[in-house]
Amino acid sequence: MAPADAARRLLLLLAVAGAVLRPAAAEIKQESFKDDSRGTALFEAIYEQPPPTDLNPNPDPNTGCVLASRYVIPLFTFAELDASGNCNKTFPVSHPDEYSLFFANCAPETAVTMEVRTDMYNTNPDGSKDYLSVGQAPVPTIYAFFALGYVAFLAGWLYLTLYHNRLSAHRIHHLMSCLLLARMLYCISAAEDQHYIRVAGSSHGWDVMFYLFQLVKGVILFAVIALIGTGWSFLKPFLQDKEKKVLMVVIPLQVAANIAAAVVGETGQYLQAWVTWNQIFLFVDVACCCAVLFPVVWSMRSLRESSKTDGKAARTLAKLTLFRQFYVVVIGYLYFTRIIVYALKTITNYKYRWVSVAAEEVATMAFYMFMFYMFKPAERNQYFALDDDEEEAAEMALREEEFEL
Repeated sequence: MAPADAARRLLLLLAVAGAVLRPAAAEIKQESFKDDSRGTALFEAIYEQPPPTDLNPNPDPNTGCVLASRYVIPLFTFAELDASGNCNKTFPVSHPDEYSLFFANCAPETAVTMEVRTDMYNTNPDGSKDYLSVGQAPVPTIYAFFALGYVAFLAGWLYLTLYHNRLSAHRIHHLMSCLLLARMLYCISAAEDQHYIRVAGSSHGWDVMFYLFQLVKGVILFAVIALIGTGWSFLKPFLQDKEKKVLMVVIPLQVAANIAAAVVGETGQYLQAWVTWNQIFLFVDVACCCAVLFPVVWSMRSLRESSKTDGKAARTLAKLTLFRQFYVVVIGYLYFTRIIVYALKTITNYKYRWVSVAAEEVATMAFYMFMFYMFKPAERNQYFALDDDEEEAAEMALREEEFEL
């Protein structure tokens, strides 16, 4: 395995640290390491923040051992193992906080092979085990609540598109129905995933459904935003080549982002390529958010150009106003769910980690309600059916805004 002096430097430790994990991360894990020479490897993380700089997954050997960090509490070293390779110790948690379990290798160029099973839980007053952290306890209820909300949302939308205004419904409206269905199934799978983790420590296969519907709802959401931005089906029956290219870019980017998110969420920092996968996820997600805005900008420019020749200033101004509002709301939604939600995960106390989940779900529901209301099927759409006496005022407004885009 390694020289005796090196073995004394190998240990398991608890550290006040974290990793970027999904809310449904299981608390019973079994991992394997083979010929691994990293300085540190994360087994378990309770909360969702990057680790302190003291716990760099690939530290410089010249900077000293991670054991020198004041955040580290050693559990045992290999030197303390008995003849059978076992060690039984109890670590009393006298101060409630955020804890993570690391393996540290402070012997340079020493490779280690092992199989590790971790089991982390809180004990309820009745003696039962709760494998969710305190901050994650309300999360199953949050997802279940929003799943019911999307059931009602979908029922109302289907009534509108398939019965009440079925003659005015277009293909984009039916795709929006699929988006609501995917979001509903995502919330259901997330709620079940969290429930099984709470009572059993593992998701019992619901994590597969979680990632599947996360992928589906992500792809459909960005496709709907892009298609609405082009005006497909409700303003024009076809897509231009450049708009098709945007879809050909956005959909694979979403697939790649969700694959990276699954790797990051299911592994953690014990995976040697964890940092790389995390960077891939962030880069691809940002690229996708930027790409999906191009069709909206193109539509606004096209409307301004057409207003000079088609003689329908009022209708053009209404469409332009609609797309501007949509553009602003999309940017606000993407900013909130990518920046503000992450900030909430970072700054909130560990007891309130559920706040970021609730904030993201509330923002998503609000965005869906706005988008579905603005682009709902209607025989006389308030934006596209205007009286002729509004033409003169609209022409003046368009001239005043000529240089805004």
